[in-house]
Amino acid sequence: MAASWLTATWPARPIGEEVGGVPARTGRFPRGGYPPGVEFRVDQVPATATWPLRQAVLRPHQTVGEMGLPDDDHPLTAAFVAVDEHGEIVGTARVAPSAPPTSIEGRAPTGSPAWRLRGMATRQDLRDRGIGGGVLGRTIEYVADQGGGLLWCSARVPAVNFYLRAGFTPHGHPWEEPDIGPHLLMWRTVAGVLA
Repeated sequence: MAASWLTATWPARPIGEEVGGVPARTGRFPRGGYPPGVEFRVDQVPATATWPLRQAVLRPHQTVGEMGLPDDDHPLTAAFVAVDEHGEIVGTARVAPSAPPTSIEGRAPTGSPAWRLRGMATRQDLRDRGIGGGVLGRTIEYVADQGGGLLWCSARVPAVNFYLRAGFTPHGHPWEEPDIGPHLLMWRTVAGVLA
């Protein structure tokens, strides 16, 4: 699928109550209004293209070279970036086939594949402007194109509402990842695209 330019604005959809033991936010811009939209496109790229932003946003205690994952070269692994009008990468995500934790194995139809979403990052000064949603949407579209299945992730607790808006369901209780912070297991099913 060819990338196209998107203009997005912050989705002003407050989330209500506590979910999975995590208090929900009801919005970040109560007085100043919402930030302006950002023009960007979403491209599929080699996983290495995502490493600098992932390191800066998600793992500043590590080096860029440590961002590689064992399945980066798997033929079905896909990495996506949001590129702004200046050609800068401002958002990332990657998805790869991966068995889910046993506690959520039965959440998808028997025999359907499982996919792990990792490396979701948006440049900090551009958050809440639709970039993450655009990258996640393209990632979900990729999973659908591959036949769909169970899509799961270890979501950072501050991002739980983002995943809720994208149809993910929380599972279990938050846990602490050393040097990274609290996480919560989340999942959703993705319908496959009919040929």
